[in-house]
Amino acid sequence: MTRPGTLTALYPGSFDPVTLGHEDIARRTLRVADRVIVAVAAASTHAKTPAFPLEERLEMLREVFADEPRIECTSFEGLLVDFVRESGAGFVVRGLRAVSDFEYEFQMAQMNREMDPDMEFIFLTPDVNLAFLSASLVREVARLGGDVSPFVSPSVLKRLRATFGGRT
Repeated sequence: MTRPGTLTALYPGSFDPVTLGHEDIARRTLRVADRVIVAVAAASTHAKTPAFPLEERLEMLREVFADEPRIECTSFEGLLVDFVRESGAGFVVRGLRAVSDFEYEFQMAQMNREMDPDMEFIFLTPDVNLAFLSASLVREVARLGGDVSPFVSPSVLKRLRATFGGRT
């Protein structure tokens, strides 16, 4: 539960699968927030079919963050602006890897702020060694039988191997 004076950040995404880049952003958010809610969106804003069902993505997140009691993993449906209100988050955090990410995230932030002018966003850049990394790239390499072990936690790697086989 949230105690008075606790600053909560909301980190939404598809996390299909959760990568070391996602982990980096969530853990570094704890430098500016007391608590982070990592929230899997039930419906994607992009037209793509997920590799993992919602419940499995949640399980992966819970495994990855099991060592950090200040990170809570959940899912949500509908508009982000509504979930931010429901969760009591003080701000939304998003990761930016490239200029193209900024353009998209800026547009989404502005739309959300139109719906709720009090909504705040913080953008974090990942560790330089993870700046190229995306869940889409990890899925593609895994599908083609490549080694994605440098890009995901061991528990996520196990699930990728079960789903795609190969050296993944």
